[in-house]
Amino acid sequence: SLALLLLLLLPALQLSRLPRPRAVGLEQLLGEASLLQSFPPTPDRPVPPLWRERLGAAQAESLWRRQRGPWWQFWGGHTDAAPLLAFSASTLPGGPAAALPANGLRVGDLVVVAADPLSRQLLRDRLLPQQRLSRGLNRRCLERVRQEQAVLWNSAGLGVIAGPVAPLLQRLSRGCLSFSLADGDLIWEGEAGDGEGLLTSLDAPRRGTAELLPPLPADRLLELEGSSTDLLLEGLLSRPLIRDPLSRRYGLDASRLALLRRTPFRLQLRPLPEGPFQASLELQLPVGRQKPSWDALLEQLSRALVQQGLSPVTGSGVAATSGGGTGVARAPGAPAAEPVVTPSPRRAGTSSVAGTTWKRSDGVIVGGWRWINPSNRDPQLLFFLGPVPAEPLLPIAQGERGLPGPGGLRLRSRPDALQALGLLPADVPELVRRADQLWMVAEPPVGVDPTLPLSRLSGGLRVPR
Repeated sequence: SLALLLLLLLPALQLSRLPRPRAVGLEQLLGEASLLQSFPPTPDRPVPPLWRERLGAAQAESLWRRQRGPWWQFWGGHTDAAPLLAFSASTLPGGPAAALPANGLRVGDLVVVAADPLSRQLLRDRLLPQQRLSRGLNRRCLERVRQEQAVLWNSAGLGVIAGPVAPLLQRLSRGCLSFSLADGDLIWEGEAGDGEGLLTSLDAPRRGTAELLPPLPADRLLELEGSSTDLLLEGLLSRPLIRDPLSRRYGLDASRLALLRRTPFRLQLRPLPEGPFQASLELQLPVGRQKPSWDALLEQLSRALVQQGLSPVTGSGVAATSGGGTGVARAPGAPAAEPVVTPSPRRAGTSSVAGTTWKRSDGVIVGGWRWINPSNRDPQLLFFLGPVPAEPLLPIAQGERGLPGPGGLRLRSRPDALQALGLLPADVPELVRRADQLWMVAEPPVGVDPTLPLSRLSGGLRVPR
């Protein structure tokens, strides 16, 4: 008992004598900021609109010319409120002791200017005077926004920008990125996780080494690849509102969801120039030796879809590929997207149906699945929402740019094409909306357990001139 008491008391006494220092200035704002952007001093450039809105034209012009250090704009916990402006108190005439601008608040060595008195008071009330210094991920992000042109976010800020797709980005719900220009492209590098205090040390930053992915072809709007669907679905499946109906209506219980969650994937969104859908969604899964388990899952899913009012489509004029996969042939006089169920002879270890297409009661095709069984390769399963995918159905390549390694994600998209179809969230930044290519790679840091919710991020943005 005495030894246990000493083990508890001695560290407590040491912590009371040497407490972790308190946060000041910019670090105090981190606890309140849902999204924070840093900018380098550029007094020779025109005054930004935010400075004019917060300070008035005359004062904004004067202070802008006096700046010598970085400045910041950020949004508080109320993400629908107007952004706040922050800059060094030394920018004020007369130094840190000078009078504050209207709606200004002194936070350590910074001056923060709100849009109105209410916003100023809300910020003042929410700042934590006893806040301790940041650690881990937060500390590393703080250094970025102090020293570089960068952006920092938490789950609230990501939710505003990403909109309805935010649950798919749970592993990236808190993080930061630094920006640079390379050959006219905007390049970023940083890190993200889903916790506040991830203390894992990262390997040294690799400035300017963001992986340059090939441009996404015009027949695709988005492509996302990952080492397991759990990276994509963990945020959704953690919600009973989504998980319970999957089990109750479609028979996707915990064991079947576990099969799905550990499978690598490629997700693609393709534009459709005509028909009832703007785009089709395809999810391709290299199931490998788990094919018998997937056959059982598909049988259960088929029964559930029938109970939900969908019907399998049958037809003729079907040819099976030599590799055991499917080919969708158009019957004479039939429309191009005529879907069929493709039967093939039962063989050991294969499904008796190479693919199934489903329709609603009004006859509209809503999706289905196809097996892809190329020779000398493990089987792959393709789910699709929308019309039957165009031939040929190809396996995921196993070359130099195969699927990402454990814990990795890779994204390519065409934001301007998504914007033209109204498929981007409303609050995506304007620069992203105008880009014709966006790419991003998320991978575990070197030497770090890939199951940890921590990723090194790199990517880029190409905007047409």
